[in-house]
Amino acid sequence: MADLSSTYVANNFNKFAINTSDAGHELVVQVTKSGSGNLTNAVLLAVYRQLTAAGGSGNGSDTNGPDAFTFAAFGTADGSAFVSGTTTDVFFRLQGSGGTPNTTTVSGASITVIANFKPAL
Repeated sequence: MADLSSTYVANNFNKFAINTSDAGHELVVQVTKSGSGNLTNAVLLAVYRQLTAAGGSGNGSDTNGPDAFTFAAFGTADGSAFVSGTTTDVFFRLQGSGGTPNTTTVSGASITVIANFKPAL
């Protein structure tokens, strides 16, 4: 049997490393109502449009701008349904190619990256 004691696999046995088993780069993002009131469908739609839009030069190369991400999941901390005008914060799981989405504040909401999962190298 081959000696695995000095291999990458053996060196990392029973250790935790930043990685993901899914394809690409994944983020968990929290969206919280900023200012008075609660989150609405309109505010979440603005957040959705911002996070899924690529920035950059507009020539299709996505140069010098944020990467567009795809929404993979949506939920609340306790698993309850989102109620427009009542819910104060929600979470999105996003999938992308490895860059960073535009997480600047959208009018009415603050966007915070809670977890960052990248493929193991």
